[in-house]
Amino acid sequence: MKCVDDFRLRFGKHELVPIMIGGMGVDISTADLALEAARLGGIGHISDAMVQTVSDRRFKTHFVKEKTKLYKYNVASSDKSEVLFDLGRLTEATHNHVGRAMAAKRGDGLIFVNCMEKLTMNAPRETLRVRLSTALDAGIDGITLSAGLHLGSFALIADHPRFRDAKLGIIVSSLRALQIFLRKNARLDRLPDYVVVEGPLAGGHLGFGADDWMQYDLHTIVAEILQYLQAEKLDIPLIPAGGIFTGSDAVSFLETGASAVQVATRFTATRECGLPDKVKQEYFKASEEDIEVNMISPTGYPMRMLKSSPAIGAGIRPNCEAYGYLLDGMGNCAYITAYNREVAAHPNAKKISVKDKTCLCTAMRNFDCWTCGHYTYRIKDTTRRLADGSYQLLSAEHVFRDYQFSTDQKIALPPEVGGANV
Repeated sequence: MKCVDDFRLRFGKHELVPIMIGGMGVDISTADLALEAARLGGIGHISDAMVQTVSDRRFKTHFVKEKTKLYKYNVASSDKSEVLFDLGRLTEATHNHVGRAMAAKRGDGLIFVNCMEKLTMNAPRETLRVRLSTALDAGIDGITLSAGLHLGSFALIADHPRFRDAKLGIIVSSLRALQIFLRKNARLDRLPDYVVVEGPLAGGHLGFGADDWMQYDLHTIVAEILQYLQAEKLDIPLIPAGGIFTGSDAVSFLETGASAVQVATRFTATRECGLPDKVKQEYFKASEEDIEVNMISPTGYPMRMLKSSPAIGAGIRPNCEAYGYLLDGMGNCAYITAYNREVAAHPNAKKISVKDKTCLCTAMRNFDCWTCGHYTYRIKDTTRRLADGSYQLLSAEHVFRDYQFSTDQKIALPPEVGGANV
């Protein structure tokens, strides 16, 4: 019976344990988590979502405070078109986040950065170019393009000296999305080095409809894309993601042609994960009925999260002057529209509730949007319950090794600590 360790992900002569930890933002996939994956011979992700906030939290910078002060005059205005990120400051924050992670890297694995196209930041092309090019400048091993079709993203860095050196990949949820990306970038003569195929059971933003995601199956999508790549004679590693909960789940993809798997949900319960410990306990306690796919994200994508997320139904004032990561090129955000509608409908209310959208920037910054994979309700079965009713946190190494060596759908429990109830 095979285990994940019987396979290897190959980038040229570079061989890796075929386990990639997904890029969960904001700072949920921390540098510490990515560093562990790299040390163990796999691939870890950091995320550049809200990178200035992450820099402030981790490195005691003051990017958010400076931006807030600069645009303080505009706080009461619904017109956010003037609220722009300073590209120099964005460069500094990205270099802090990426550069320090790379400087600390040990082992034979790699560290990638997850880069969301939907973080439009009121100047989509300009800010995306800075985020991509600065990550390359800071020495990142690879960039995973996510949350969007990224039809122009390769072109933004085509003149960068590391454009053909770094590993560049994209997340898709369908063959059609991959085909569109490949056609658009054909003139650059630069194929992606890998493709992550994210299925309907993934956490966070989904590439499916909020009402029809259950009609799709990751195995079917992966098989379709593999057949296409083989027919077109395209040697691009395919990496399934979403709902791969055990090493045996991973092997079922590796045996049929996948080059690696991307996993994330089980790592939310690790000490290296950036979620506050009290939030990790909410993930442990969740039942299947506690998880939903909704449309509260201003991006227009459906999201999977815990129903108890404080972000759901919150009615905080838009905080674009401090954050503003989801402002489009005209300074608009769907949450601003929804918030203003509720304020107009309840002019005398001291507190309002916005049900259909959320201020995702503030919610993610405060760890109030508890995004999760479909199988989050199974995390409790991967650890031990303690005498006080809480659940024992895991190490990233323990979860990684369990994926790497487990067989027959088994999950190894962590070593028992004092007061644990098996």
